[in-house]
Amino acid sequence: MGRIEQVIAEVFGWYERFGDSDYIGEPVSQIEHMSQAAELAMAEGFDDEVVLAAFFHDIGHLCAENAENMGGFGVVSHECLGADYLRRLGFGERMARLVEYHVQAKRYLTFKEPGYYKCLSEASRRTLDYQGGVMTAEEAQAFERDPLCAISLRMRQWDEQAKELWVPVIDLEVLKAKAYRLLRSTSVVALDVC
Repeated sequence: MGRIEQVIAEVFGWYERFGDSDYIGEPVSQIEHMSQAAELAMAEGFDDEVVLAAFFHDIGHLCAENAENMGGFGVVSHECLGADYLRRLGFGERMARLVEYHVQAKRYLTFKEPGYYKCLSEASRRTLDYQGGVMTAEEAQAFERDPLCAISLRMRQWDEQAKELWVPVIDLEVLKAKAYRLLRSTSVVALDVC
């Protein structure tokens, strides 16, 4: 098994082992949530990197063993832990930052849209304080200037929508193929740079 195949086996192994676990107080499992987020990204025609970011956005809840807990609602700094994990595996910076930014997008939207907080699930409301709370005006302005802001906000919407009951889980082979293509392209780029 080559390096890329090992990475894919490792990263998807988290979902195969723990995907059926409760999704921190939501009505769906981890794998159902991730699958729905990825399918929403695919339905809107986003590229493989964005689709995988949508799928991996909460991987920090799975891969961060013995991490601090948010009062029973998942892992503290799961977005950073997940993004760093994906970087170490060789995924690109854009994808890692999108994973990291899904929490920043929640903080931004609670600042920018007065009714957004009321639309959040109980689990999302409870975790907001652990995640830095509502953004300040200065933080929001800086986030708006980031080139990934718009996609991050879209990802946040998928995150909120991806909690529907009885939606079949996507065939993971489809996502593994996307991951293979991405990792292969980043490996080729890395070889060209050397």
